[in-house]
Formats: sequence, structure tokens, C-alpha cells
Amino acid sequence: MKAMVIRRFGAPEVFELAETEKPVSQPGDVLIKVASSSVNPIDTKIRSGAVAAVSPDFPAVLHGDVAGVVEEIGDGVTSLKPGDEVYACAGGIKGLGGALAEYMVADTDLVAPKPKNLSMAEAGALPLVTITAWNAIVDRANVRPGQKVLVHGGTGGVGHIGVQLAKQAGAEVYATVSTDRKAAAARELGADHVILYTDTSVADYVAEYTGGKGFDVVFDTVGTDTMDRSFEAAADNGVVVTIAARSTHDLSPLHGKGLTLNVVFMLLPLLRGSGRSAHGEILRQAGILIEDGKLRPLVDEETFTFEDVDKAHARLESAKATGKIALVNKW
Repeated sequence: MKAMVIRRFGAPEVFELAETEKPVSQPGDVLIKVASSSVNPIDTKIRSGAVAAVSPDFPAVLHGDVAGVVEEIGDGVTSLKPGDEVYACAGGIKGLGGALAEYMVADTDLVAPKPKNLSMAEAGALPLVTITAWNAIVDRANVRPGQKVLVHGGTGGVGHIGVQLAKQAGAEVYATVSTDRKAAAARELGADHVILYTDTSVADYVAEYTGGKGFDVVFDTVGTDTMDRSFEAAADNGVVVTIAARSTHDLSPLHGKGLTLNVVFMLLPLLRGSGRSAHGEILRQAGILIEDGKLRPLVDEETFTFEDVDKAHARLESAKATGKIALVNKW
């Protein structure tokens, strides 16, 4: 089969088209004819060598997000059948082949039916960010009606799902963004208030929107300095959830406010092999919201083919994209 592979770590240009062996489904697996994928920050980190410990062996096929059609099923699979349209985040990391290929094998526990009202490109943009935001907003923060929830990076991949899930939970949702264009997108997604963080200090927007008390829940999708801003923005006894904790911070603000800090690392079930069924269940529940018109993907205006994956990585790293960058398989 055709695949885009990397044979070494480096800049986006390390991707190359190659002929590789078609994977074979094992018991409990499905073989997916790949229609689409998308770019997540973890994909650029793996490609560059920043997280070599979780990289597949060379020549490596990257990307976890996939949407496509079940080609065949392994022994013991009863929940899916050939011809089913599905989506999942199922590989592209150590021990698991990725989606930048004609075919991808996936553990059935990770797979869910594709929402009927989405295109393949839209569905392929959702799995990783949906699972991550669900883990944060629903599972960890347990967002409840009436709470004030601040989402940093409200039009980013994970952030735009976080905004919608918090709104569905009945919260009053605040989103930080960097431009007026992204502010408009955040409002369309359901944010009640949008904060241009480049123009407003944390102290100012905490005073304006909470009377100086702070937010009940702060969802940090950015990390580094934004985590410190999250501590500052949180209310006493509030909850901070981050998806980017690979940095050093002064934790005394947590003690001073009695904060709870949660770290979400959604790849753990893929790396460890346990807890995978929760991912498939999240995607099934998200599919219900999507088909009911209560959740939708925000897809960047630029879409790429698999053979142009280098350009897709460059766009994500340029920080110019709004929402998710989709890739479609033209093979």
C-alpha cells in the first residue's frame, strides 16, 4: 500500500511517499480503508523528535486520527462489520501504525461509528481533540450548570471542543483568543464571552467578568506561561485542567487558593493498552451530540492531501490555522 513515512526526525520535509506492507487485522482489530486524518500537535512533536520515546519505529507512519470505512474485521469483532463508516484515534505512536496510509489497523475498542452528518474530512478532524476535551471538561472538571468556565485557546483543536462541551454542560463559557477573527469563531461555537488575551491582562479580565473572584474551572490547552495564567485566573477552590504540563512552574498559587490541578494525557490508553474502551465510548457519545447539532468540528480553511502532509505540518506550526487541519486521502 501507499503511505507517507518518515525515516528520521526533522522538519516537515522529512515525509516521503513509500510503498509499505498492508497491515493485517488481528483478533479484536478492524482494518480501515483510510479516507482522512488530521494534524495534532503531538504529530509534529513526534515528527521533529521532541518526544522520541513515543515515536513508532522507522520507517514510521504517523497520525492517530482516522476516518474511513471498515475493510475487514478480526476474530471476535461483533460491534462492527465491513462497510461501516467509522472514526477513531488509533495509532501513529509507539507500537501502533498511523493513519497516513491507504489502510490502518485499529483496536475495535478505540473505534466508533462516524457521525452521519459529517464528511470524512470533518470526522477525521475530531477524535483526539474530542477525547481530550471530554476527559478535561466532563471527566476531570465535572463542569456543572452555572459555573464560570474559562477555556484558553478557544478556537484551537482541543479548545474549540472544550468550549462546546462546557456550554452543553450548562456553564457560562469564556474563551481566550488572539485575533478578532478567532473571537468571532469562538462566539459561533457558543462562547458567552471572548477575551483577546494579547490586549487584556489576567487581572483585568478576572475583575471584569468575575468581580475579582476568578473562574470556577480553567481549561489550559496551551501550557507554559498559560498554565501560570490559569492559576491566576482560577477562583478559590477552583479546578485547573491542563493538557500541556511538560514545564516547570511555581505551585504556590495552588496552595494559596486551594486549587485542584488535573493533567490530561489522552494517549495513555494507546501506549499502555488499558482503558481503550473509554475512548470508543466517548466518540459514540460525541457522535450523538454531533448528530443532534450540539457539537461540531471547526476545520481550518486550508485542507491538504496526504501527499502534502509536510505543508499541513508547516501550517500547524505557523500558528495561523483556526481549528483543526484536515488531510484527505486521494489514493
